[in-house]
Amino acid sequence: MREFELRRMKESETIKKYLDKLLGIANKMRLLRSDFIDSRIVEKILVTVLERYEASIISLEYTNDLPKITLAEVLHALHAQEQQRLTREDR
Repeated sequence: MREFELRRMKESETIKKYLDKLLGIANKMRLLRSDFIDSRIVEKILVTVLERYEASIISLEYTNDLPKITLAEVLHALHAQEQQRLTREDR
């Protein structure tokens, strides 16, 4: 539980690496606690990703009812933004 609460995205991490680690911790916690729900993971992601992902987060918040945003929607939006950024950097 403590590991999940203290986890923050590092400047050097890709969104994939960060989310893989965070979801790994969350899955371990689910084995111990059945009440660990996706909305808690979504909330954690929304407040701990780096500022460069703020546009995706704001877009999600404005186009969806915040409590109804799914984990899949968050993951897709953040992966898409990172992919666009990486594509631009490769040019």
